[in-house]
Amino acid sequence: MSSMDRREDAVRRILEGTPPPVPPNLHADVVRRGSRMLHRQRAARRLMWLLLFAAAVAFVVWASVAQPWVEPPSETTPPLTGW
Repeated sequence: MSSMDRREDAVRRILEGTPPPVPPNLHADVVRRGSRMLHRQRAARRLMWLLLFAAAVAFVVWASVAQPWVEPPSETTPPLTGW
């Protein structure tokens, strides 16, 4: 008998047997933990959107003040000769 046959037999015995008893308060615990997990995920998602929005606003403010698309003024002036 190969190891695959033994595994299949073990799985069949487990599936044919009666399921183990479930604690009576398990459902309430699972619902409480799940709602807490969903609340944390929702809060984290909102925080990430808020940070993204703040970064976009900060970039727009910086770009409007710094105007990186404009060529900076020349640091030196040409000599004024011939006047």
